[in-house]
Amino acid sequence: MTRLYALPLLALASMGLASQDAFESKCTSFAEKINIPNVKVNLAEVVKGGTNVSLADNPSSCAQTQGSTQRVSVDVCRIAMAVSTSDSSNITLEAWFPREYKGRFLSTGNGGLSGCIQYYDLAYTAQLGFATVGANNGHNGTSGKPFYHHPEVLKDFAYRSLHTGVVVGKQLTKKFYDEGFNKSYYLGCSTGGRQGWKSVQKYPNDFDGVVVGAPAINFINLLSWSAHFYPITGPPSSKTFLSTADWKVVHEEILRQCDSLDGAKDGIIEDPDLCRPILETLICASHASNTTNCLSSAQVQTAQQVFSPLYGINGTLLYPRMQPGSELLAAPIMYSGKPFEYSDDWYKYVVYNDPSWTGTHWTVKDAAVSLAQNPYNIQTWDSDLSQFQKTGGKVLHYHGLQDQLISSEDSKLYYSRVSDTMKLPPSKLDEFYRFFPISGMGHCGDGDGANGIGQGLKTYGGKDAQDNVLMAMVKWVEEGVAPETVRGAKFANGAGSKVEYHRKHCRYPRRNVFKGPGKSTDENAWHCV
Repeated sequence: MTRLYALPLLALASMGLASQDAFESKCTSFAEKINIPNVKVNLAEVVKGGTNVSLADNPSSCAQTQGSTQRVSVDVCRIAMAVSTSDSSNITLEAWFPREYKGRFLSTGNGGLSGCIQYYDLAYTAQLGFATVGANNGHNGTSGKPFYHHPEVLKDFAYRSLHTGVVVGKQLTKKFYDEGFNKSYYLGCSTGGRQGWKSVQKYPNDFDGVVVGAPAINFINLLSWSAHFYPITGPPSSKTFLSTADWKVVHEEILRQCDSLDGAKDGIIEDPDLCRPILETLICASHASNTTNCLSSAQVQTAQQVFSPLYGINGTLLYPRMQPGSELLAAPIMYSGKPFEYSDDWYKYVVYNDPSWTGTHWTVKDAAVSLAQNPYNIQTWDSDLSQFQKTGGKVLHYHGLQDQLISSEDSKLYYSRVSDTMKLPPSKLDEFYRFFPISGMGHCGDGDGANGIGQGLKTYGGKDAQDNVLMAMVKWVEEGVAPETVRGAKFANGAGSKVEYHRKHCRYPRRNVFKGPGKSTDENAWHCV
């Protein structure tokens, strides 16, 4: 009897080994089959699930944010290439093809001004079965210096790198998998969010489903907005400067005034639109002996200016206010008493082509100069999405309401622009474009609330569509079931740790209100109104 059972088991094992050998053989020999113009293959290797990929060739500034290795949980075929985009520019492109392929193509994006392939996003989407690509955005490292006197490099950053990677990536996917791919997706946040919107606006046929988070749209004005905080705060020695401890005082007062507006006092502001804090309450009385929990009038004026919109020299709105509730996260970055690095680089290497320029002298006149340039329409502010709508494409747009780098108010402003331009009320926009403000989420993640919505490895809470924005997009595209809410997890200590509670985030323009019964950590006690 033992032999009778052993034979089929041996046959199954042999089939498994043959399948494994076929995948590995296809991968290692795949470089010879790639004959695409302007594409040079530098590497084709099998990466076993459960191993760490060495990122030894990663630029040092990229390695500082990503580390020297990337954990990969599933078997993938990794292809690394150099792709020429002009006579004086090229991109570094990687394609990761998983063994357990689900018939879907996906492109990842980038962050900041960076030329860093986001290996963590390649690993994340490959483990979900996507044939996935990522590029370095046309340059190496996190600085904007490569843009200096190199318009073709800037062009790659503005739009060409991502689109080129998609064109090449789709060709490779069809060559590698006999079945090709059924649907095409995008996942990106911050600059990656801007890249996703640029694809929707400029290349409406590139993707069937686009997930964009905290997008750096209104891009040039965003960099001017980031630059305008230093003239407000001044250096740490200035009377107008607030330390991190001072911002904690501001934050606690904002929560005192605004936290319970949603019906629950839980340290989370569900709808900053309702929060218009009166900060004069923080001014130290002239006779006060203890000034630990109050501020000078000059400091209060600074805080008020920080929470005010940025207007241009002719009085037009350039960028909306920073949303209240983000101040603790923003203080060491945006209000640190020195010019913001990305803004500084943009003005040095793009606007003025002057490496000696410094943001300490920035004025709103500089904002006008920068906006007038708008190289390659990098503003990414076009609001007529009718061509994308006609393709049947879908967009899921999210933005953390504690975002410390890109105000969520800008996403709301863009939503309004799209609605006005296309003459579509929210009920009609919902058919192809849904926007979800995420309370308690900082920039692309982190924050004080239920910010784990499956937007990456660090926020992964499972494959279920209600817990995963990418899989929610797949369900919308492939089954026609649009997400009514986005369910977030509050992890005790990062992805994979204990979930303290869940909260369902409403699609805009609805907002979350606590109606009970029960505690604020009960997701069913909240209602979208």
